[in-house]
Amino acid sequence: MGIQQFLAFDLGAESGRAMLGRLQDGRLELKELHRFPNKTVVLENRLHWNIYYLFEEIRKVLQVCRHNGLEVTSLGVDTWGVDFGLLDERGNLLSLPYCYRHRSFPGAMEKYLDKFSGEELYRLTGIQFLPFNSLFQLYCYLEENPGIIRAAKKMLFTPDLINYLLTGKQATELSIASTSQMLSPFSRSWIPELLERAGLQSGILPEINQPGTSLGRISRWLVEDGAPDLEVIQVAAHDTASAVAAAPGRGEDWLYISSGTWSLIGVELPEPVVSPESFAANFTNESGLGRTIRFLKNVTGLWPLQQCRKVWSRTRELDYAQLMEMAIAARPFQLYLDPDAPDFLNPDNMVEAINSYARKTGQKEPTDIGTTVRSILESLAFKTRLVVEELRRLTGQNFSTIHLVGGGSRNRLLNQFTAEATGLRVMAGPDEATSAGNILVQALAAGAVTSRQEIREVVRNSFEIKEFVPARAETWSEHYQDFLRVTGLK
Repeated sequence: MGIQQFLAFDLGAESGRAMLGRLQDGRLELKELHRFPNKTVVLENRLHWNIYYLFEEIRKVLQVCRHNGLEVTSLGVDTWGVDFGLLDERGNLLSLPYCYRHRSFPGAMEKYLDKFSGEELYRLTGIQFLPFNSLFQLYCYLEENPGIIRAAKKMLFTPDLINYLLTGKQATELSIASTSQMLSPFSRSWIPELLERAGLQSGILPEINQPGTSLGRISRWLVEDGAPDLEVIQVAAHDTASAVAAAPGRGEDWLYISSGTWSLIGVELPEPVVSPESFAANFTNESGLGRTIRFLKNVTGLWPLQQCRKVWSRTRELDYAQLMEMAIAARPFQLYLDPDAPDFLNPDNMVEAINSYARKTGQKEPTDIGTTVRSILESLAFKTRLVVEELRRLTGQNFSTIHLVGGGSRNRLLNQFTAEATGLRVMAGPDEATSAGNILVQALAAGAVTSRQEIREVVRNSFEIKEFVPARAETWSEHYQDFLRVTGLK
């Protein structure tokens, strides 16, 4: 087999990256071409993403690729879920997309659910209730930006917006559309009545394509501006869907964690699980590669640690390696946090939010950085155990292995804590699973690989996967009961 190269743009809430994938003889090599911070902007007390900044960073990469004579077959874009932009009848973006951490969304969700049954909404969509789901964001526009809603003719999710700026084509892709809470997990099609009953125009919903669909070539004006003449592929555009596509699991007894700012914990199923029990447990049914279902729960991941580090950096610059050393030196099980408590959604000061939570739950405030870091990681591992237990109950499956992929897989301490808390073997890596999945879906579109199974085989052959096994599971089980009691989770 000859060498083929593909370009992945993987845009996350914290940073974006451009990765070059070189596929040869069943092995994939990744090379980072560019990394840049993501940026939010506040306009009239509203939190937005600067989509034009992201596009400019992508343009720079494309121009460098052409200048250096890189031969690339295609490109693909993946991003976080739910957020979107609205276009007018001429295709102009009406405003910068809201950021999912905008503070008006919880109120919008409550108002929507005051009018419509949560049970019915879940029965139709199978999507867990999060205040920033696209449906509630649209409802928020009715109060905050009614003029924009009236002028809107098309809705495009974040990766769709980038693809639109690249090609001029207005379409979405199944995995990113499935995060919206406006899609049926059974038919994989829109449910227009969910918008219409809320006073929204369902005509804004875009055409849905399968992962691996070609949108055609980059627009001529971009080529004339210095970009290479590339094909643009709609990959599994939700970053978690790309990461799960690259999870190197075999058989049926494994689950995945896509670990980063968020921790997505779930299993891959052929059909959705939509039941009163999955509704009560707030599990979601999102679409994946090959019309699979990602049955999962969205748990706050390393976000509290990232935000604490920002606070500490005001007076002392600390990298993650230093923070882990402090955590290792700290006493275990000093403070228990529910990572998904509203206190931690988007506080002005995460360190103060953790201290306040400790007081509120009758716990001692941490007195040093190491205790805070260790408590965040221990609590995330305990929350993971709770979700794994729910997965067993809801699917009837038993698990021996967790495939932990994404940036969080570099955190050896969190990997070990996850093994201890769950009592399961943790296989960590690849850390760039999202980029690998993005690239290998492009390879699938190009015929360089032929199936989901072959994609996973390529990943197993290409990346180091590190194993973590529990050594003190009984001790962790004892403290797990304390975690549940203090946080009120059971």
